[in-house]
Amino acid sequence: MLSASLGALGLPGFLRLKGQARAGTAVASRRTARSCIVLYCWGGMSHHETFDPKPDAPAEIRGEFRPISTAVPGVFVGEHIPRLAAVMDRLAVIRSIHHDSSAHGKGMYWNLTGHAPPQAAVAANLPPSSEDWPSLGAMISRFRAAPRGVPRSVRLPYPLVDNDTLQAGEYGGWLGLEYDPIVMRTPAGREFGGVSRSLGSAVLNLSEPIDIERLATRQSLIRSLEHSVSTDADFTGFEHFRELAGELLRQSAVREAYRLDREDVRVRESYGDHLCGQSLLLARRLTEAGVPVVTVCCAAGDLNGSAGDHWDTHGNNFQRLRETMLPVFDRAASALISDLEQRGTLDDTLVVMLTDFGRTPRINGGAGRDHYPGVYSVFLAGGGVRGGQVYGSSDAHGALPKSHACTPADVHATIFQALGISPRAEIHDRLGRPFPVSDGQVLPLLG
Repeated sequence: MLSASLGALGLPGFLRLKGQARAGTAVASRRTARSCIVLYCWGGMSHHETFDPKPDAPAEIRGEFRPISTAVPGVFVGEHIPRLAAVMDRLAVIRSIHHDSSAHGKGMYWNLTGHAPPQAAVAANLPPSSEDWPSLGAMISRFRAAPRGVPRSVRLPYPLVDNDTLQAGEYGGWLGLEYDPIVMRTPAGREFGGVSRSLGSAVLNLSEPIDIERLATRQSLIRSLEHSVSTDADFTGFEHFRELAGELLRQSAVREAYRLDREDVRVRESYGDHLCGQSLLLARRLTEAGVPVVTVCCAAGDLNGSAGDHWDTHGNNFQRLRETMLPVFDRAASALISDLEQRGTLDDTLVVMLTDFGRTPRINGGAGRDHYPGVYSVFLAGGGVRGGQVYGSSDAHGALPKSHACTPADVHATIFQALGISPRAEIHDRLGRPFPVSDGQVLPLLG
């Protein structure tokens, strides 16, 4: 049958389809998402208290929270995400994802690149390098062009930091500096408690008014003073960001998206007055302005030795989740999904929730849970994803996958497929060597 099919297709047709796969264009007739919003829960969200409760486990494992029913019969989640429970029929929850790195930065690297981190056995944090695998945002933007003056990829509202180190895994890596995200400061919202530092990473703030004539004069003066010291190719990344910066300062679409005060007040209030909700609202507005992928850090940006409002809950896990992290995230994430649906753009926008890893099944002596990559939960919504489903399961203690074990690579393959990008589409490193964007298998989550 295969040889007959190829014969009927003919060599030109076969090569054309092969070229489409290499170029990352969709080869299926299914409607594909136009953009992607990634909700990144920095620090490692506990699956026990959120999307994979274990009410029948011993007390030292099940914890303090009760499970509650959701919009999907037979599916239960933790009691402090009631708004997400109400939109569970739009979500595809994955309960069987796992990897083998218990360090924050390396867990993040797994989830944002879909590949094992370099120096996996070394405990120390890894700073960004041109040798890194490109981030999800970098790879998506490699195949999704943005309009002139619009960034390929945006990160809100700050970069990820741990132990005084910017983290490898959320940048362009060997695709080049021009695929680094633009880090943009959300202009409104009550801050996460704790520390959120940039450590030298440029953070764009478009709140200030711009004198366009003065900007043009300065740019002209700078160019008149410059002298070539090498080939143009040596400055590709620099020129890309300089031109983009000028366009962002002048151009209306992104600056207009940045004006959250122009959003319908009822919609804005639905996201909450916290930085997390306002960042997700800004992410929605930026994708409407043409940004292909926006990643939002839904936590304080610096883990700061597990102190602050983030998901690294070694101590006081239940209090921190109940009082701060879960109410803020629950309201913001559910508002984004409902808002997209009401605007008729949920099918065009893939929403992805990722985190470093889960938390240990057994509660520690400080009423907390520690790092645990053995199994954890993430979710997808919109973008052609069939809502109301749970893929895979963990065992009775939430310690290991029980069914349909999968990895970050499989989640990435599914993301690319939802966006109409072949999971085997090729990207090339600085030596011109080809690599597929994902080594994983597409999970059966798409319509």
